[in-house]
Amino acid sequence: MEDKIKLLETFENQYPDRDYNIIHTAPEFTSLCPKTGQPDFAVITIEYVPDKLCIELKSLKLYLNAYRNDGIFYESVTNKILDDLVTVCKPRYMMITAEFNVRGGISSIIEAEYENPEFFGRENFN
Repeated sequence: MEDKIKLLETFENQYPDRDYNIIHTAPEFTSLCPKTGQPDFAVITIEYVPDKLCIELKSLKLYLNAYRNDGIFYESVTNKILDDLVTVCKPRYMMITAEFNVRGGISSIIEAEYENPEFFGRENFN
């Protein structure tokens, strides 16, 4: 599971002096329940305000697909995705929302958030 971060690539933000939102949605995320081995399905939404780097989409797709055979809890995978994306692109802000399909009559939404302390508190941050 540690090697997944190596799949992620970035490119230079062409507008680093502007705060703007990027929202990516991955409606076909899958992983495995670590207790039962059954597949878990989710919509993963990645919202971020880039700083100097943006996430390259093909590498993001490959990264997310790499969880397909991993037994991992909802909370863990959501936070792991956030940690890895923050590590590679160092955004000003990022929120990962994982909306998992109903299992056993319960649906789950996990949100994990990152705020770069260097940018929060600035008067011009939206």
